[in-house]
Amino acid sequence: MKQEILTNTSSDDLFAQRRAKLGEWRDTGHAYPNDFRRDSLAADLLAQYDQEAAESLLQKNKSVTIAGRLIRHRSSFLDIQDMSGKIQVYLDKKKLSPELWEMTKKLDLGDIIGIEGILFKTKTNQLSINVEKLTLLCKSLRPLPDKFHGLSDSDKEQRYRQRYLDLISNEETRKTFQIRSQLIQGIRQFLNKEGYIEVETPMMHLLPGGALARPFTTHHNALDMELFLRVAPELHLKRLVVGGIEKVYEINRNFRNEGLSTRHNPEFTMLEFYQAYADYHDLMDLTEAMLRQLAEDILGSPLLSYQEKTYDLAKPFRRLSVLDAILEFNTHYSMKDFTELSSLKKIAEKLKINADIIASDSIGKLQFAIFEETVEQNLLEPTFITEYPIAVSPLARRCDKNPEIADRFELYIAGRELANGFSELNDPEDQAARFKEQSLAKEKGDHEAMTYDKDYIIALEYGLPPTAGEGIGIDRLAMLFTDSLSIRDVILFPLMRPENE
Repeated sequence: MKQEILTNTSSDDLFAQRRAKLGEWRDTGHAYPNDFRRDSLAADLLAQYDQEAAESLLQKNKSVTIAGRLIRHRSSFLDIQDMSGKIQVYLDKKKLSPELWEMTKKLDLGDIIGIEGILFKTKTNQLSINVEKLTLLCKSLRPLPDKFHGLSDSDKEQRYRQRYLDLISNEETRKTFQIRSQLIQGIRQFLNKEGYIEVETPMMHLLPGGALARPFTTHHNALDMELFLRVAPELHLKRLVVGGIEKVYEINRNFRNEGLSTRHNPEFTMLEFYQAYADYHDLMDLTEAMLRQLAEDILGSPLLSYQEKTYDLAKPFRRLSVLDAILEFNTHYSMKDFTELSSLKKIAEKLKINADIIASDSIGKLQFAIFEETVEQNLLEPTFITEYPIAVSPLARRCDKNPEIADRFELYIAGRELANGFSELNDPEDQAARFKEQSLAKEKGDHEAMTYDKDYIIALEYGLPPTAGEGIGIDRLAMLFTDSLSIRDVILFPLMRPENE
């Protein structure tokens, strides 16, 4: 498909023919006009008049003005597509001037045109516009995908590279990004109603922090210093809670210098929110309510269909600890096997877990690695996993009953992590000690470990009230709501290798 669109001989010939037509149009002095104004959208006209009887519509003599892309041309009937959908227009040779009729013969699929005319119903009862005036607004020099059947699943790479063609050709793609937009609007409405304040925090940081991730680096010339693109807004948002903004959120772009997969893009969108005088149980309740509300508002039902399986968000989400989840999906082992270092190492070696984790002698890191390897993909129904090892939760509050685990949860749906939240660590001395541990890990070669952030410790020393915070991946949420298998399907312009590579 890529070659048919861009480079083969027939396309080159069509390109030349269209340029010749554009040249003729330029000679008239009216190429690329900018004074056309529409008063209607296709979907609005269909919603208002599609059910009206033909005779009643004829009596109204309703004049409308639309504009959009020509996507189908068959005899005297054209289909015009705008941002809302498509509508049919009719060219009646008897009613058009000879000049206008000749001009319609030079139209090509993909041309952007303006139409003025009268609404009517065809013999097959299809709402249409009887053209009285047609204006060529923009000539499409390149042909649309073959027969306008759109770019197929086998052309996914080209769909990502030339998203504009994908959007023109595929209604499902346009619907996907409409739903993504509705999700973000719905999140804002929900959190604003709950009393949260939306803010913006820096994308360029002096120190990378707020998540275990490898950052992108850049250089500021005027100040002659290295900066890091944001891996998470967490530490800045918690500074705001220190400052008295007790319910705060940001829908933010994050950048992590990691690999590409169906679930990962180096540049991605997150929702992060923090609430003072709350703990992680409060945020689990809020998250469950928010997702249920989003489904009702956007999909019209709490039932979420993803990859041929239906998930009922109206049901209470399951809550399960990390250790209990490991035992549930590794029934041939006992609790003792997952709490003693020697047996954990044997299991990790059998699962071929990273040698550095095995060598770390950290029970918590080994438990979490085994969880990721054997449990995550099996968590299909909406499930909150709780009680994470403190060793993999450097910003979370220790559990009062067991200091080796954190007051933390992650939400899984369809075998994918969707959210991460915890009761925040507000003890500055404990946080300083954990930063030091992270710094030592970084010195030993852990590129994802955090840096010691002295200013954040100072902020904590002024006093962070008991607080809970959470991050939700907007891209993964959009994947669920649009039944998309790859994160690239819900990012308009995903990162791609250059075509020549």
